[in-house]
Amino acid sequence: MRTVNRLALLLCGLLAGPVLAQTTVLTARRIHTMDTTQPQVQAMAFDAAGKILAVGQAQALLARYPGAKHLDVGTATVVPGLIDAHGHVEGLGLTFLTVDLVGSANKQEIVGRLRAFEKTLPAGAWLIGRGWDQNDWPDKAFPAAADLDAAFPERPVWLYRIDGHAGWANTAAMRAIQRDLAGNWQPDGGIIRRDAAGRPSGVLIDNAMDLMEAVRPPMDEATAERALVLGMQAAVEHGLTGVHDAGIPLEELRRYQRLADQGQVPLRIYAMADGNKAALQFLCRNGLYRHPSGRLQMRAVKLYADGALGSRGAAMLEDYSDDHGNRGLMVMSAEELAVAADKAHRCGVQVATHAIGDRGNRMALDAYAKVLGRDVDSDHRWRIEHAQILSPDDVPRLAKLHVIASMQPTHATSDMPWAQDRVGPQRIVGAYAWRQVRDAGTHLALGSDFPIESVDPRLGLYAAVTRSDAQGLPAGGWYPDEKLTAFEALRGFTLEAAYAGFGEHEVGSLEAGKRADFVVLAEDPLTVPDAALRSLTIQATYVDGKPVFEASR
Repeated sequence: MRTVNRLALLLCGLLAGPVLAQTTVLTARRIHTMDTTQPQVQAMAFDAAGKILAVGQAQALLARYPGAKHLDVGTATVVPGLIDAHGHVEGLGLTFLTVDLVGSANKQEIVGRLRAFEKTLPAGAWLIGRGWDQNDWPDKAFPAAADLDAAFPERPVWLYRIDGHAGWANTAAMRAIQRDLAGNWQPDGGIIRRDAAGRPSGVLIDNAMDLMEAVRPPMDEATAERALVLGMQAAVEHGLTGVHDAGIPLEELRRYQRLADQGQVPLRIYAMADGNKAALQFLCRNGLYRHPSGRLQMRAVKLYADGALGSRGAAMLEDYSDDHGNRGLMVMSAEELAVAADKAHRCGVQVATHAIGDRGNRMALDAYAKVLGRDVDSDHRWRIEHAQILSPDDVPRLAKLHVIASMQPTHATSDMPWAQDRVGPQRIVGAYAWRQVRDAGTHLALGSDFPIESVDPRLGLYAAVTRSDAQGLPAGGWYPDEKLTAFEALRGFTLEAAYAGFGEHEVGSLEAGKRADFVVLAEDPLTVPDAALRSLTIQATYVDGKPVFEASR
């Protein structure tokens, strides 16, 4: 009997040895799991495929998996992988391939940056840039083609505003449109800014930008794919293990698919189709899409209700406080939005609608209520992207309709110098209202809207907790009643963002059965002073238990 037992034990050891050797036990000073049943532990075991086997105390897990690889991160803190619930990966990558105008203090600085970049271009190539914001300039006035024409009389120049909802062209670029832009006509859902004589100034807002997009040279495939690679790499370097890519065409999904097939997608991309177009039709025809790697999926569509606040295109119920007679733009009509939402509903596709102004948000909620009807209590998880200015009457409607608020904390701290000028002292109370929205029972998923804001989620954590700028101003925070706690902010970038993408059973927290997506930080984001959230040290980013970024030591 003893011989049989010895042989059985030996056989079990031989069989278990390779399995345990493929298991990793990570130990740290603390691991914040975001699981309320076991919120803080010191160890986590995961297998070679990146599936979490167990979490718990270090001594217990090391004893439970005696042959496992031991990964000790010392005094570091481990948190679930951070997920940006609203970003634009290709746009982020293009900031490395075109002229970066973010932070430019005036038009002269922009011309200087453009001239430096022009030296890298061949003759005849368009000069493309992004990131200007007239609100950062001394006069705060929209620019004009004339501001560019002296430096670039022949080369077409096309520059996207920081929010992507307006573009600034020189005369050479406007000539390419080959249509008379003068007069008093306007495209649906857009504005061609003109001078007193009706001549185009050079600034096109929202759907008017389509006039330029139709004639500017398209990106070649190699450049477009390179932009995705650069954008994803920047994301993981900042601690992101997932991004909800808000609105991509079918051809961009194909690029992602090629990269995923080659094992070149280092994080999880939750892609949204770009409106009622080919990508949505693809989902309706073929069903919700998921790549075998688990790194790429598309099961949502992004629609647009209105424009942006910075360019006064956000649709308001009443006039802008600093532009009487202007109530913003509806990029889609109520009928168009309802038709697209109904199509998505019939195809089982999640709807996410860009809505910034109080009128834009109300129209989106009205459309949702109409389309969902008796299905309003189903697990639809429809979303409002931004939910930036809400009427007090509409705050409780989000929870009542089971609509997720996908909001971006750094928008508030970027916009606070001028936002109240736009909407006045009464409406600003319902602006960037994270606390009101969350306390009303609405799921609050957080993101950045990069490259409009920085891809760095640490800045989002800081903004959510402080509502202050990098210098800590205003002291105590801007409308501080809307602050979140550090835990709520971290939850917004982890479990709530996962929920917004139907992924909470796979990611968002560190629990047995989920994926080993996590970030190793030198400091603890739940115990450091608020000001330190901006500068947390990212030591490593892991997806499926493998490092996709490790800081140089």
